[in-house]
Amino acid sequence: METIEDVIIVGAGLCGLATALGLHRKGVKSVVLESSEVLRAAGFAFSTWTNAWKALEALGIADELRQHHLRLEGLGIYTATAGAITYQIPFKTSEGPEMRCVRRDLLLETLAKELPSDTIRYSSKVVLIEESGNLKVLHLSNGSTLKTKVLIGCDGVSSVVSKWLGLKKPSFAGRSATRGFTEFPDGHGFNPEFVQLFGQGFRAGIMPCDEKSMYWYFNWSSSSKDKEMEKDATKMRQFVITKMQEANVPHNFIQLIEKSDMGDSVSFPLKFRWPWELLWRNICKGNVTVAGDALHPMTPELGQGGCAALEDAVVLARCLAQALKGNDNGDAKEDEYVRVKSGLENYVAERKWRDFDLVFTSYVFGSIQQGDNAFTRFLTEKMLVGIMARTKIKKTYYDCGKL
Repeated sequence: METIEDVIIVGAGLCGLATALGLHRKGVKSVVLESSEVLRAAGFAFSTWTNAWKALEALGIADELRQHHLRLEGLGIYTATAGAITYQIPFKTSEGPEMRCVRRDLLLETLAKELPSDTIRYSSKVVLIEESGNLKVLHLSNGSTLKTKVLIGCDGVSSVVSKWLGLKKPSFAGRSATRGFTEFPDGHGFNPEFVQLFGQGFRAGIMPCDEKSMYWYFNWSSSSKDKEMEKDATKMRQFVITKMQEANVPHNFIQLIEKSDMGDSVSFPLKFRWPWELLWRNICKGNVTVAGDALHPMTPELGQGGCAALEDAVVLARCLAQALKGNDNGDAKEDEYVRVKSGLENYVAERKWRDFDLVFTSYVFGSIQQGDNAFTRFLTEKMLVGIMARTKIKKTYYDCGKL
């Protein structure tokens, strides 16, 4: 007899695995389809703020991850005009935000090992989605097909599930990004703080993951002239170093970049979904929805892309598990499709305004911060940098709740 899965999640990235784990904690089995042959941790690391730690606590893996990552003690903002750190916010342990720079590979491995061994199916790329009654039929690139009662797209900015829902392709923000990771066997000696750097047409950040590793990123206003260095790590590294030298960035930061691993993806365009699409378009349709970057690709000014994906996962798992199991009023015999549809609509209702806020604020801040003219640099460095930093931190106090 043909097997019909209860839940299929497309994409074994951060959001996909977190959603699967949330469902697993609630007693709901899911299958995660991953197009690659192994887990892929693109991007080295990401800033993990208080709201993300609340989500990780709900998933039951926060304490294990805390053991491997330093809690950062503050945010410092360096501006090229001043040639120094001009604004600082200390993170008081008892009152301030909890921020750590979490390695993506460790996070994915931690999520995966908490799941049943048959949850993730590798080399399973979805190429077509069809309907069969209330079921969704997934056609894979290897010629096989799968049927499912619920389909969740956690398949990133190029999501096949988002396309099926009718969401538009993410838009180019006019900026590009590169990043790197540096390991110091004998210790790096940097302070446990997040340093943001603002220069002419660029924004960068440097922070430690632990006592022996550092993560950095660099975003800039890109042009057609940048094409030749997009896939050349040597040229890209020199471009970043030159920009930082022009901004009089401290030499130890530049040395860190000189020694770093930039990975296989040397640079990439920053994309985002126009925020009003989250309000006007179909985020769910019947028994299909999306989460993470498939739902709300955003520019990185707030450092909330990965954090919001974890929030999505907890809320989605909670709403869907309740729908699949029925509620306390004995409605388990109610038509399952109707319950699933209602559960996904509840998820969307809870998430769309939060995601709208993060996408919109990130885009506005990015447009201001990377304006490549004297007026916008003056406005940012002299008047807005403190407001933006405080707003950034305020967004981190959101609580997605328990499973």
